[in-house]
Amino acid sequence: MTIITAYDTQAAHSEVAEGALLADGFEYALIGFGYQFTYPVAVYSRKRCIDILMDDGIMDYSEATEYFDFNVSGAYVGESTPVFLDDEFDYNDE
Repeated sequence: MTIITAYDTQAAHSEVAEGALLADGFEYALIGFGYQFTYPVAVYSRKRCIDILMDDGIMDYSEATEYFDFNVSGAYVGESTPVFLDDEFDYNDE
């Protein structure tokens, strides 16, 4: 994870983004910034993260999902650990 400042990326021009941690290699999956209590956090699309992991053809969906769940969303790197939005949730299944 990388600590960003207000000058590192275009998205980081927001006050919310300053101090948020970014997940390396998942820039395309970044959908915004928010707060976890008073700490700024980056918010990522879980679906896009998994798509990124499958892009090189080395991992299939099952492998990419397992890798993501254990190594990416399962990693705690401090108070500003990124949040991963489960945007594959189907509300019609309830």
